[in-house]
Amino acid sequence: MKINIEIECTPDEARQFMGLPDVQPLHDKMMAEIEGRMRQALSATDPSAFIEGWMPLNRNMQAIWAGLMQAAAAGLQSKEGTDEAPRPRPKGRD
Repeated sequence: MKINIEIECTPDEARQFMGLPDVQPLHDKMMAEIEGRMRQALSATDPSAFIEGWMPLNRNMQAIWAGLMQAAAAGLQSKEGTDEAPRPRPKGRD
C-alpha cells in the first residue's frame, strides 16, 4: 500500500513547520560584512591588498609563487629561439 501526501507551502512555511531556525538575519549580516571587506580592499586600489584579503598567504608562499612565475616566463623565453618540433606523444597514453 502506498500513500502520497502533497503539501503546498512556501520554503518559509516549511522551515517553520519543521522547527528549523530562521537564518535570514544572520545571512544578511554576513553578506553585509563580506561586502564591506570587498569595498575596503577595492578602495585601497592595490591589487595585492585585495588578494591578501581573500587569500592570506604568508610572505614565504608569495615568494615561492613569484619564483614559479619567473621560472615559467624564463622557460618560455628560452624556448622561443629554438626550432624544436614538438615531441610526438606515445600511443595509448592520454
